[in-house]
Amino acid sequence: MGDYTKPALSADGHIAKLKERGLVIPDEAKARHYLRNISYFRLSAYTRPHYRPDLTKHTFLPDTRFDDVLDLYVFDRELRLLLIDAIERLEVALRAQITNTLGEHHGPYAHLDPAIFDTRYNHRWLIEKLREHAQAREVERFIAHYRQKYTVAPVEPPLWMAMELLTFKAVSTLFANLREENDTKRISQHFGWPHRVLVSWFRSLSDLRNLCAHHMRVWNREFGSRPAMPRKAPADWPQVAQAIPSGSRQDTTQTINPQRRLYLQVVVIESLMRVVSPESDWAERLVQLLDAHPQVSRPHMGFPKGWEYEVFWEKAVCSVRGGAI
Repeated sequence: MGDYTKPALSADGHIAKLKERGLVIPDEAKARHYLRNISYFRLSAYTRPHYRPDLTKHTFLPDTRFDDVLDLYVFDRELRLLLIDAIERLEVALRAQITNTLGEHHGPYAHLDPAIFDTRYNHRWLIEKLREHAQAREVERFIAHYRQKYTVAPVEPPLWMAMELLTFKAVSTLFANLREENDTKRISQHFGWPHRVLVSWFRSLSDLRNLCAHHMRVWNREFGSRPAMPRKAPADWPQVAQAIPSGSRQDTTQTINPQRRLYLQVVVIESLMRVVSPESDWAERLVQLLDAHPQVSRPHMGFPKGWEYEVFWEKAVCSVRGGAI
């Protein structure tokens, strides 16, 4: 394996490199500002779709401007914020359903009983993690109050406190390993989807949430964990094919799998938001964001041609576009 020999460049050095590759930069002061506050490496991910694919040497497509790259970056940032807004509500709803269901069915310390979980679940990890939280020097005020007042109670806090201490990933894993049908059925009925589907959806959403929280690119990303497609979808469930054209002018044979892209994720989010926050305008804000950035490639997010004509999205699109689709 060879050594890494790329030199560290200043903002001016990166500007010179971009201009050498054919990027039009009419305002170098503006470009310098963004390179210093975003970094060349992070911004470079958004230069990829603007390169000529027929050349091995990085060369921008004719008339590509710095603002074209910056606009794609800004769109992805705004998209992450929009996704986080919805995922937060869905995460809180899952925590609440687990708390209410297990608490009412098995008592305040239900989570300490390994019998309610699948035998493959690492229950020992859960206990150790909760003890770690409970015995830490710096703790949430509700934990400090619990330790001081309930001196003969278990070290591990009761269920409703425990659900506030675990990460979304840990909560989704706990949910996936519930074994009592009485528990899983009640939670499934609340969200309106089978347990198998919800397990997949919340796992994928926890991964997506982590990407958004760490400022990772979600536009043009193929996700490792993808939500399961429901076997019996509602009548207005949109078509989500396994392959659509990429929309590339340079390679018309290239295809993209929407089930591994963001499109299926936003369908899942909107489906759950209709239960958790039925008065939300989240879908409308998604359409507004897409309309504000018409040059951003929809196929690279898995959006099929004509997606806005689907009954599933019709209300949101009509609301944003004044009744016209």
